[in-house]
Amino acid sequence: MTTAVESPRRGRGRNHRSPLASFGLHATLLVASVIAVFPVLWVLLTSLKPAKYATTTDFVKETTLENYTGLLEDTPFLTWFGNSLLVAGLTTVLGVFVASTTGYAVSRFRFPGKRGLMWTLLITQMFPVAVLIVPIYNIMAAMGLLNEPAGLVITYLTIAVPFCAWMMKGFFDTIPMEIDESGQVDGLTPFGTFRRLILPLAKPGIAVTAFYSFITAWGEVAYASAFMVGDENMTLAGGLQKFVNQYGAQWGPMTAASVLIAIPAAIVFLFAQRHLVTGMSAGAVKG
Repeated sequence: MTTAVESPRRGRGRNHRSPLASFGLHATLLVASVIAVFPVLWVLLTSLKPAKYATTTDFVKETTLENYTGLLEDTPFLTWFGNSLLVAGLTTVLGVFVASTTGYAVSRFRFPGKRGLMWTLLITQMFPVAVLIVPIYNIMAAMGLLNEPAGLVITYLTIAVPFCAWMMKGFFDTIPMEIDESGQVDGLTPFGTFRRLILPLAKPGIAVTAFYSFITAWGEVAYASAFMVGDENMTLAGGLQKFVNQYGAQWGPMTAASVLIAIPAAIVFLFAQRHLVTGMSAGAVKG
């Protein structure tokens, strides 16, 4: 009887947190939340202020939407936005397809040069943009792809695909080979097995691959600024630089553009997050 009574008490003692420790934990979480949210809130509130208050702390004084209306009516923002959506969308679709097929092939098949291919995918991630921008620029110029969305898409694929292919290989390695064998018994081709049986179980990897490919193309600045010139060809990365010059910065339009730019990225993140959880649950049930 004594043991039965003392055991729950010891359990409660291990899980009990002192008031001081609880206060410290909550205070730390509160401070971390404020630090994370403050820059975003600052940009949002600044975008709602007139230009004369842009660099002040008067956040709710003379709130206005003139920064947004001016951005949409007086600048080629919508053209830049459309160009970025086109480039990011193509990069996402092609990136998911190429990374998924590459990862599956490396995970399932043996072929000459497999080890060299994997090392190549890994080594390409070691070079910084500053080293690659000149040779890639020369290649795109020789191919006539400067000032063309296709040039940026190809460039971004060289960034996204190597990392995503490695990641997808890891997901495919966790899927039993017996599933491939069952597809072959049912008469499916290797691609049919990949499309019908393997891809549904790799939804977490596909979601992360899509998100990474989209963000790579949506937020990249160096290549977009170097390869695209002219308002009709620029993406958002190059267009926003027009709000900054050697004499100052137009904080109102810039912060308004930042808020609008963040919306597609947030939507893609929420979409990927939902499918990530769903895919993981489906894989656990089917496993």
